Amino acid sequence: MSSAFEAEPVARGTIPTIKQSWADLFRWQQRVSITNEHGEIATEWQSPEPLQNPIKLLMQLSARDWLFFVVGYLAWTADAFDFHALSIQTVKLAAYYNTSKTNITTSITLTLLLRSVGAAMFGLAGDRFGRKWPMVVNMIVLGLLQIATIYSSTFQQFLAVRSLFGLFMGGVYGNAIAMALENCPVNARGLMSGILQQGYSFGYVLAACANLGVGGSTESWKTVFWIAAGFSIAVGLVRILFPESQQFLSAKNSGKPSKVTPTAFWRSTRLMLTQEWRMCIYCIILMTWFNYYSHTSQDSYTTFLLTQKSFPNSAASRGSIIMKAGACIGGTIIGYLSQPLGRRRAIILAALISAVLIPAWILPTTEPALSASGFFMQFFVQGAWG
Repeated sequence: MSSAFEAEPVARGTIPTIKQSWADLFRWQQRVSITNEHGEIATEWQSPEPLQNPIKLLMQLSARDWLFFVVGYLAWTADAFDFHALSIQTVKLAAYYNTSKTNITTSITLTLLLRSVGAAMFGLAGDRFGRKWPMVVNMIVLGLLQIATIYSSTFQQFLAVRSLFGLFMGGVYGNAIAMALENCPVNARGLMSGILQQGYSFGYVLAACANLGVGGSTESWKTVFWIAAGFSIAVGLVRILFPESQQFLSAKNSGKPSKVTPTAFWRSTRLMLTQEWRMCIYCIILMTWFNYYSHTSQDSYTTFLLTQKSFPNSAASRGSIIMKAGACIGGTIIGYLSQPLGRRRAIILAALISAVLIPAWILPTTEPALSASGFFMQFFVQGAWG
């Protein structure tokens, strides 16, 4: 049971909020606003909730809960596999299309730019048609786009297909997280969401394992894409075997409107921007930094080992596998510890430690040293995400 003490109300306005947030960062208790049965709001200092035994939390999930979670996790993992099948094979693709590595990474930029558009599109589709069939279509089309990439004979065709890939990539996470967590017990969702987040890093590990297995020949990139295509399509077909989201069905049966039109969506968006524009700007800056932080530290690391450190494909793949294994572990552990530590403190500490590790991450010349520093770099980078 957490102890509580009266606190000053949450500040309003940009400068007062900044000052209050800075001061709160150095206080162990958390400022919490409580609304009573009369609608009156009081602000309290509460001690952080103690850590719960993760084994007990995991045991709360039934076999059915685990099935739903695993399929959602695999969808998110397949999405990451599809994306990183390209990023870890930049050198091969540059040789195949007879272009520069910089031009190949343009496809990564286009994918990430259009990812947000795809997220909005599939979010609207999920509200209108349910979570099941948009996810099925999403995963199968992702697999087909991987195959289309294999048969792209020109670099222009390649860029066009990867742009389409970005649209469908953006729709995966929302439906995957809904499927994975909707059936989880409420007090286990924090731990399970942290584990789910690491599915993205695990997808990178699998893609790097595939790259290690196929070797370093120029044409071998296609094999990795075939594996990615089969993975995504398989997850889409498995999703057909599971029922529609219970939350969506309950809303539909209760008479709540399930169809969200683009007009209604943009009307709500304008209202939200009018009322919360400061928070929107803050969140955009924060998430821009977060994505820059993670993608610049992982997407081209295999290319860095191949070109700057002159590693063979096998050594570069092993280094990438160890690096993202650190991400899987760090994201889970730091995410779990952030419950008592506080989310902001966990993010700041992880980011500062990863900054200190930068020299050790890029200066060594041997595979063991770079693998070890890569492991700890991603331990803290993904720890900040977790």
